[in-house]
Amino acid sequence: MCQAPHIEDLTDSSSQSCEAGPGSRRSRPSFAAESARADPSAVALGSGRRRETMMLDELWAALSGASGVALACCLVATTVVLRWRGRRTARGAAARARQRQQAALENMDKAAQRFRLQNPDLDSEALLALPLPQLVQKLHGGELSPEAALFTYVGKAWEVNKGTNCVTTYLADCETQLSQAPRQGLLYGVPVSLKECFSYKGQDSTLGLSLNEGVPAECDSVVVQVLKLQGAVPFVHTNIPQSMFSYDCSNPLFGQTINPWKSSKSPGGSSGGEGALIGAGGSPLGLGTDIGGSIRFPSAFCGICGLKPTGNRLSKSGLKGCVYGQVAVQLSVGPMARDVESLALCLRALLCEDMFRLDPTVPPLPFKEEVYTSSQPLRVGYYETDNYTMPTPAMRRALLETKQSLEAAGHTLVPFLPSNIPHALENLSTGGLFSDGGSSFLQNFKGDFVDPCLGDLVSILKLPRWLRGLLAFLLKPLLPRLAAFLSSMKSRSAGKLWELQHEIEVYRNSVIAQWRALDLDVLLTPMLGPAMDLNAPGRATGAVSYTLLYNCLNFPAGVVPVTTVTAEDEAQMEHYRGYFGDIWDKVLQKAMKKSVGLPVAVQCVALPWQEELCLRFMREVERLMTPAKRPA
Repeated sequence: MCQAPHIEDLTDSSSQSCEAGPGSRRSRPSFAAESARADPSAVALGSGRRRETMMLDELWAALSGASGVALACCLVATTVVLRWRGRRTARGAAARARQRQQAALENMDKAAQRFRLQNPDLDSEALLALPLPQLVQKLHGGELSPEAALFTYVGKAWEVNKGTNCVTTYLADCETQLSQAPRQGLLYGVPVSLKECFSYKGQDSTLGLSLNEGVPAECDSVVVQVLKLQGAVPFVHTNIPQSMFSYDCSNPLFGQTINPWKSSKSPGGSSGGEGALIGAGGSPLGLGTDIGGSIRFPSAFCGICGLKPTGNRLSKSGLKGCVYGQVAVQLSVGPMARDVESLALCLRALLCEDMFRLDPTVPPLPFKEEVYTSSQPLRVGYYETDNYTMPTPAMRRALLETKQSLEAAGHTLVPFLPSNIPHALENLSTGGLFSDGGSSFLQNFKGDFVDPCLGDLVSILKLPRWLRGLLAFLLKPLLPRLAAFLSSMKSRSAGKLWELQHEIEVYRNSVIAQWRALDLDVLLTPMLGPAMDLNAPGRATGAVSYTLLYNCLNFPAGVVPVTTVTAEDEAQMEHYRGYFGDIWDKVLQKAMKKSVGLPVAVQCVALPWQEELCLRFMREVERLMTPAKRPA
């Protein structure tokens, strides 16, 4: 088994300096002299090497007598040439990635057409309309063949991709996997889509970065292995934002993914390809990752359900990432699907002996069926706003309507707001994610293009620490939120990092104590929505407040669509100003216009390791609220 360290969704660029000063008198050893002392076996190469070293000696001699201006010009020219070469490499990587993507899509189309010609009587629309539990039932019962399920979804995914650009590659060996799928598996014959970061043997996991192009995985990640052992058939990789550290979905290798509900809107990120594909009916089940909302944003923006479990409930072994070793803010692996029952089925299948055997670092906690199926009334905490990101009119209405429905169904609703949210976001979360000042993050962009969805972040991280601190000081009176984020994006000593991690632990325990003092079972919160305009998420960082908090706390959290934007919501949005009136609030107000008919979700939260209770609450919300119609 091939294993990788636990990974976060994140990435830097360290520059190398050339140490040569004007007028330097330090002598350089003669390459020719070194060559003369070479082993006799190297004589065959001697003449060519001597010519090369003589040229280098002459160049060194010329530079030794050069003026400071000439040396400066030389260094500038060298920098320009190296930058040009790096960009040429990045352009080549992008061209190859697009070619492979196009070839994969052509193979998908051919496979789907071939199956349709061989099975003209199959009702593909009826198959695609089946909820996942019913699809599994028909596959186990023999009413449907795994081939019918796979190639019907392959054809639908190809069709969805034409309007969304959500698929990066076709996992063509899925066709041979059909005959190997264990019939007793809980997901027997189910086609499953994978976020591109899930390692799949023989396939690249690029993360939208040129340095990862052409570097296929040597083995499947643990969760992919477990999916196969449970009979599932992974069939596509889906698109992500470059580095996965954005809640948009665009990168220089594969381009922009589009929201299936409206082409001018983002599908969310970083699991945006999954959100778009599942939201448009091109996959019955997918796997994503979440370190700040990366499952919940695309699920909410695309009108589907998604669950971010506790950080280590599902294995992260074998995931591709941009930064390794960051543990202050936990990454989670989780399912995305059209309904809550499908999420529960996926979790039930993955929490098995195979996963606990393949990754012994995962706590051996099987799915607690009695908790999920319970019908006992719940004591539900709720808040209408976190007082950091003002909820849009549609968000507030979605929360209040859900609250009223829960109360009418016999549940108890109790006002509750976690303490000190700004500190958790600005200092604890941001400080944890960028505890090295962003240097590891930037390393991945060396010689690469930076996608617009990351432009602001990368520009900030490239600033010298002293300039970042000065900007934070100057901006504090006018833009306090931005100033606070800037102040936290600094490298820390090991001691300071330990202090930060301890502070996160203390904060988590304080919120748990606050929760238990009110005897809460679960928590209902707003979820950012509706979907934002393309390229807007990267300029509205503060809007991650509703999701990032629960990565910092390491609480399981899921989203359920409950309504759609109305004309009245749209009209009220004209008066939206936010709590701070800063650039983030202004971008948010502008980016959520022209959204009538788009889905809006709420977020359901539970205490750590209580995924089953979180899903039980999500299922209750789903039952009480009319689900939004999937886009055609």
